[in-house]
Amino acid sequence: MESLIQQIINGLSLGSVYALIAVGYSLVYSILLFSNFAHGGFLVTGGYICYYMLTLTNNNIWVAGALSLIGAGLSAIATERLAYKPIREKTNLTLYLLIASMGMSIVIENFWVIMAGGRFRALPPVIPTYPIRIGSITISFFDILVFLITIAFLTGLEFFLQRTRWGLAIRAAAYDLRVAGLMGVNVNKLISLVFFLAGLLAAVSGIFLSVRYTLYPQLGFITIKAFVAAVVGGLGSLRGAVIGSLILGTAEMLTAGFISSQLRDVVVFGALVVTLLFKPTGLLGKAISEKV
Repeated sequence: MESLIQQIINGLSLGSVYALIAVGYSLVYSILLFSNFAHGGFLVTGGYICYYMLTLTNNNIWVAGALSLIGAGLSAIATERLAYKPIREKTNLTLYLLIASMGMSIVIENFWVIMAGGRFRALPPVIPTYPIRIGSITISFFDILVFLITIAFLTGLEFFLQRTRWGLAIRAAAYDLRVAGLMGVNVNKLISLVFFLAGLLAAVSGIFLSVRYTLYPQLGFITIKAFVAAVVGGLGSLRGAVIGSLILGTAEMLTAGFISSQLRDVVVFGALVVTLLFKPTGLLGKAISEKV
């Protein structure tokens, strides 16, 4: 029983990281109806900015973390302005945006290969990772911290979407971007804001993953699992993305802990296949036709 509880806690922690990434996927999808596969690049960008800023600020995680979030958010805006906006202005077909996002993913990854090198880097021990014993159960303080910080960020995002004018504009654009523009919403500024929020959340997960594992230019590939979680929960649904992430993270850790760590990816992508076969819209998603 202790082992089961411990694996569930580990799964919730991993699912929390997936949730931060999956919510970013869903935010962009809800507005532009395409999956931004360059999202992993924002995660890596946040991780590297945090790494270098820790060196420059004498391991001040608060300053380094804040600059990391802002830097990743600005990189997301730059990606949208340089790669996606010219395509949006010429065509409404989201297929071209999807293809462009794949290209940008490779561009960002190779940018960091050139700038930082391909070797693995470990962040300084600025986030506590010591174990906490509760009876016969051992829990990492880092896992608890990840879960609590994720809740804080997602709660803040929900408050922003529900209680602010820009949040109302984002919710309106999720129904129909063109009509929102006709009602006076600055569409380009709105899309930039959405990308900034997605990049910011990706940076948080990038810092967590860099601490949990190590930092390297291909770390963004883990966002594929978060994308699967977004699909399982329902693309375009923020709450669905969170639920799907927690389910997948828990399932992955239970599989690794009680069956085999080699089967954890089989479970994740098996869930994707099952979802597409039996409920393509996901748990909380709605069927949406492509905007033309």
